[in-house]
Amino acid sequence: MTDRAVVVVRAGALTTVQDEGRPGHAHLGVPRSGALDRPAAALVNRLVGNPPEAAVLETTLNGCALRPRCAVTVAVGGAPCPVTVDGRPAPWGAPVRVPAGALLDVGTALCGVRAYVALSGGVAVEPVLGSRSTDLLSGLGPPPLAHGAVLPLGGVGGPHARVDAVPQPAPPRELVLRMTAGPRADWFTPGALRTLTTRAYRVSSASNRIGLRTEGPALERAVRGELPSEGMVLGAVQVPPDGRPVVFLADHPTTGGYPVVGVVRQEDLAGAAQAVPGTPVRFVASGRGPWR
Repeated sequence: MTDRAVVVVRAGALTTVQDEGRPGHAHLGVPRSGALDRPAAALVNRLVGNPPEAAVLETTLNGCALRPRCAVTVAVGGAPCPVTVDGRPAPWGAPVRVPAGALLDVGTALCGVRAYVALSGGVAVEPVLGSRSTDLLSGLGPPPLAHGAVLPLGGVGGPHARVDAVPQPAPPRELVLRMTAGPRADWFTPGALRTLTTRAYRVSSASNRIGLRTEGPALERAVRGELPSEGMVLGAVQVPPDGRPVVFLADHPTTGGYPVVGVVRQEDLAGAAQAVPGTPVRFVASGRGPWR
């Protein structure tokens, strides 16, 4: 019987298993989690013939290296990066056949932050609450990849895509985040709201899967004191005591006590997954609200 598994030869800075996440468990304190750049994860799954819910690998900055125990079809997308099979260049953004025992190396991102690696059959680690995603905040799901780990693969589904390459959006030179006001915009002065939507911010190096932290002018509060903990959603722009906005991403806490000045549209969050530290951030007022 074929040993459908891959061995981790190089784990990289942070490589995790991700799928579409585990929605519907916020009342238990469990975030959705899942791939930060969901369009990129969905695309590489399509390229290898996997269903949308198949689990992929999400790498951070310097990729990973894998040795499959069986022949597999692989696709790498998201952050552009060099891909090799046994040292020979292989295409990025297209399906690649990797023989059993060959070394697949996903290199350092040329731009952007996170690459996505889909393998035919998907990564078949044991699901937790219906998802195979690694959640860095709660610790649910498989641990981040480590040297020597063996990852099982599922059965091969449909045929891979018959394409040489497919278009993918480039990582942002400027991260534009369209934002709806509230629910606690009234906790900030009118000047702070103008600052948020007119001044320049940058992505902080302290950003992670929990939240995209920003550097820039602090937002002045109109209401002192703190809130009782209340529910948090994906894309919430929370403002901690230092006044610098934090955009909540997939592994965000489900409750929080700092005021949320607005909520970013989910379709803009894929860009946040690929924005390197120092990338300019522009918050854009969307819809009705107190912006002036």
